[in-house]
Amino acid sequence: MRRTFFRHVGQTSPSPLAIEVDRADGVFLYSGDRRYVDLVSGVCVSNVGHNHPEVVEAVRRQAGDYFHLMVYGEMIEAPQVLHAQLLTSILPPSLDCIYYVNSGSEAVDAALKLAKRLTGRRRMASFINCYHGSSHTSMSLMSDEARKDAFRPLLPEVDYLHFNRFEDLVRITEDTACVIVEPVQGEAGVILPAEGFLQALRERCDRTGTMLVFDEVQTGFGRTGRMFAFERFGVVPDILVLAKALGGGMPLGGVVSSKQRLDAFTHDPVLGHITTFGGHPVCCAAALASLKVLLREDWVAQAEVKGRYFEDSLCSHPAVKEIRRAGLLMAVDLGTQEAAEKMLGLLLEEGAVSDYFLYHPTSFRIAPPLSIGQEETDAAVEIVKKALNRL
Repeated sequence: MRRTFFRHVGQTSPSPLAIEVDRADGVFLYSGDRRYVDLVSGVCVSNVGHNHPEVVEAVRRQAGDYFHLMVYGEMIEAPQVLHAQLLTSILPPSLDCIYYVNSGSEAVDAALKLAKRLTGRRRMASFINCYHGSSHTSMSLMSDEARKDAFRPLLPEVDYLHFNRFEDLVRITEDTACVIVEPVQGEAGVILPAEGFLQALRERCDRTGTMLVFDEVQTGFGRTGRMFAFERFGVVPDILVLAKALGGGMPLGGVVSSKQRLDAFTHDPVLGHITTFGGHPVCCAAALASLKVLLREDWVAQAEVKGRYFEDSLCSHPAVKEIRRAGLLMAVDLGTQEAAEKMLGLLLEEGAVSDYFLYHPTSFRIAPPLSIGQEETDAAVEIVKKALNRL
């Protein structure tokens, strides 16, 4: 299996984890006789844990009814309708409609198209060290020029602002169609907004008639201690981008806005955005089951408490230079890239899976499923401490 993996499956890096997973359950991954604590959650996908029985049953039940029927938007499919109804019921009134797509990257693409369509403008703004996906469109939003060089030409007319630099907001003008921002920057190493920054961004967008797009692909569905990170800061976007945990472990993305705004895709031109598999009924069934679990359990409310426990347990270790955290999304900074890279290997040896951050190479990630219990948390803390002691 390993040889075939490296021979016939396209790779994203020269050194993938290459763990052959036999099964996953709760906060654990199993490979042969080894068990790993999952401190990544598929990069904030598995918020309700792996193999949750209600999600599994929803997938099985829907698979027995029907899979794909027709390109998205043509058929009335109960999993889409019921999920959309429940999701929008917990969002502000201005976010009362969702357009389903396949992934976070496609959701970002669709959100940018929608902003251009609504404003008639072409310029866009994003933030340095942002990450919004890896398609041509979403890559255009990256500030990392070296990462983009091999794939040019990309979209023009993108302004790069500094996160938390208030004076940069004047660069948002009447020519700017949209500003896209992560309310907590993920791949930058869990950077929280300065007090008042998102409010000032909202005010500037209102003043210039610019669409404010929040990318909550990584922070949505309880990761930061609220169902959506924008709730922490009291700022409502014009367009909300969702994916990852949205699908409960199945591939699903979505663009959320008002019905009036999203109806812009229906005319001038018709089929302003179209997707074959977006809102796949099996994926939406999983999403509905996952959302019901999150609304029933207290995991979202407990994310901040659990995250603080991790932080308090690790912050005094001499190898730890800083911990940045929002709920159960945590960057543990070891001060050097060499130490962080070594730490990932040591964690694997000790029985935990972690990951790095694209734009903060001195840190490693702690973001377990929100379902993690106290006993599992204590075990994870001990594994991390053992690995830190070996640095």
